[in-house]
Amino acid sequence: MQQRDLIDLSHTVEDGLITYKGLPAPIICDYLSREASRQLYNGQAEFHIGKIEMVANTGTYIDSPFHRFADGHDLSQLRLEQLAGVEGVLVRIPPDHGRAIDESCFAGLDLHGKAVLVHTGWTRYWKTDQYFEGHSFLTEGAARALKEAGAVIVGVDTYNIDDTTDQRRPVHTTLLGADIPIVEHMCDMEQIPDGRPFKFFAVPVKVKDFGTFPVRAFAMLG
Repeated sequence: MQQRDLIDLSHTVEDGLITYKGLPAPIICDYLSREASRQLYNGQAEFHIGKIEMVANTGTYIDSPFHRFADGHDLSQLRLEQLAGVEGVLVRIPPDHGRAIDESCFAGLDLHGKAVLVHTGWTRYWKTDQYFEGHSFLTEGAARALKEAGAVIVGVDTYNIDDTTDQRRPVHTTLLGADIPIVEHMCDMEQIPDGRPFKFFAVPVKVKDFGTFPVRAFAMLG
């Protein structure tokens, strides 16, 4: 496999990164520095052990049903066939479409058993104040259409899959209620060639009683 056949769709998590307005940035530091470790190995070797303090919603992350529902599947209960090697469908939203992405954007597409990636281009505002305001989002009707069409995972390159002014969070509620994980804050979907088949991967750490975690999301071109 050539490197160009793998397309990284995830942001880099780094110290001080603000992903979601109002949530703290990760703190990345040494637990055991290389310098300190030399004493433990009498100068014969050195190792680094890092430490990270981080809220779950950091970088490019996946939401499991437990994120929304107390009795929903948590990260440890997600099925690998939902997360790895899933045939993908890329839906490009034109720049002049407007913020609301409704069911018409998915009409006529075969989404059964597919990973549906929604490319809005919003990632161009990453690490700016604009990223947090006025973002594109899916409508409740779009979420119902994705559920009814049999999508198995849905990813977006925007700030939130929901309209953040709607406290019902209907898209999270509909998709996660149907055991359809959501991947938010993706990037570089423009690197996926139009018309070329691909498989999608977004596997989190297997953590019990946890609803959300960063992933290394990527597309493997066919």
